[in-house]
Parts: sequence; structure tokens; C-alpha cells
Amino acid sequence: MHDSTTLLTPTLWRTCRVLANRTRLRILGTLLSRGDQTVSEMAVGLRLSLPVASRYLRELNARGLIRARRSGRLVFYAAEADRSVRGSVPLLRALVWTFKTAREPIETIFRQATAFTHPRRVTIALALRSSGRTMLSLRETTLLSRRVLERHLRKLERRGFVERDGGKYWLASRRDLLGRTFRTLALQ
Repeated sequence: MHDSTTLLTPTLWRTCRVLANRTRLRILGTLLSRGDQTVSEMAVGLRLSLPVASRYLRELNARGLIRARRSGRLVFYAAEADRSVRGSVPLLRALVWTFKTAREPIETIFRQATAFTHPRRVTIALALRSSGRTMLSLRETTLLSRRVLERHLRKLERRGFVERDGGKYWLASRRDLLGRTFRTLALQ
């Protein structure tokens, strides 16, 4: 539980690292489809050990994507955004939409989340915020070596968040809700 006057600001790249795990995504999907679940119910239903189920639930909770409610000795988890965690409401909304509409929601979320699992990729997105940039301009702005910058740009391109036109890189616009949400959160 958090003080309602405090807005927690977890980093996007750490949230994406939590989401870039298929088992945690299966947990989130289960909570979305079945509602409140205890750690034991989750562990049995997904064939996980209690410690793994507990850790994964805590990690999703720490990112503001699920809530924990104690009832006696039991803790129940449900998919509900923690409004004190910046970005959790639109992100959970986009995740719910993806689980409902994507043919393979876990793979879709996993693929998009891995675009921003490193702080340097968020830095690159910020550098591309306003206009196309050359490799030299990006190197000067981000202070990354050419090799490192190329590696992160390739990842962002493969995930559909960066486009290259000639010698310039651009932050791609996204049509899907999850992609737009990740892009918006990266630019905050």
C-alpha cells in the first residue's frame, strides 16, 4: 500500500523487464481471466513452485499492475492498476486490450516489452522524440559508442519502435494500443 499523495515512478525499462517473461505474462493473463487468486492457486494452476509464483506476483505488484489484498492469512491477487504508480493505469489498459484482441497475446506483449528492457533504449527513444537523427547526432546526444548504439537501434527497429530512412533514424508511430502506450511511457 502506498500513500495516496505519493506518485511512484518506476522506470519503464524495469517494468518491461518484469513483462518480458512469459511465465509472469501467463500469471497476469490468469488474473485477468479468473479474478482473485492466491499464491497457492496460481502455483497449482500454472504448475509453478510456491516461491516462484510468490516472487512473480510480488514483481507484478511492485510495477503497479496487480493488487494484493490480505484476508486473514491469505493474500489474494487481482489485475488492478495501482494509481499511485505512474503509467500503471494506461499500461494495464493496454495489456488487457492485448490479451483480449491479440492472436498470441503473451508473444505480442513479450516482443514489445523487450524493446525497452534496457535504459539505453529509453534514452535513444528520448533522443528521437522530436525529429530524425543521424548516427553521429545520436552518438553525440546519447554518448553511446557506435557499436552499442547500433545494437540497441537494431533491437528497437526489430520491435517496430524505430524506423530508418536513408541515413536517419525516426521514432516510429504505433497503431496498436500497447505499442502506443510503451512509446508514450518511454517519452515521459
